[in-house]
Amino acid sequence: MNEAVDIQAIGIKEALYLTIKRFFDIIVGIIGLIVLIPIMLIIKIVSICHGDFGKIIFTQNRIGKNGKEFKFYKFRSMVPNADEVLYKMLAENEEMAKEYKENKKLKDDPRITKIGKFIRRYSIDELPQLLNVLKGDMSLIGNRPYLPREKEDMGEYYHDIIKTKPGITGYWQVSGRSDISFKGRLKLEQFYSNHCGLRMDIKIFFKTFSAVFGHKGAE
Repeated sequence: MNEAVDIQAIGIKEALYLTIKRFFDIIVGIIGLIVLIPIMLIIKIVSICHGDFGKIIFTQNRIGKNGKEFKFYKFRSMVPNADEVLYKMLAENEEMAKEYKENKKLKDDPRITKIGKFIRRYSIDELPQLLNVLKGDMSLIGNRPYLPREKEDMGEYYHDIIKTKPGITGYWQVSGRSDISFKGRLKLEQFYSNHCGLRMDIKIFFKTFSAVFGHKGAE
């Protein structure tokens, strides 16, 4: 009997947490998108001034909650044909290929544009994900939205990580970000999926500001 009551209590607590989280996502998402409009205009003007006439919004398929893929939005911080350039670089440079295999990113990525370095430094490139938040594909707080090609590399961590919606910021981002290896990131995000709650999300939300403005691990 007591066990049944405990299970019911956990269910109510989780439902309340998810409701509050969704309400907060919608409010911040709407405010954020209003602020996003002039930022988009500035980025477009600066890009044109640097001779870059490509689209400033980058879209890509990512893995969402329960493994469902969704279209992910981000300010483009790399050259337009970034994937093609990456495959060519990895095929020609053994050291670079080894680094990418271990971390799923390059520390000094030559594909990043001039304005891309700036918007990455201050995490401005993440702002279009507010549209994903409003659509319900993502949350403000959650795990990183992984690429479909990274699924195999996620191994045993995959099923825990996809229990929750991906987030614009999360436990990994406030714990070192680019300074942490791919496996270290997976461990952090597995921990978040299994221990997330309102208190933890609030801590991550406020820690994000110090991580961004302190440029901690931002690459």
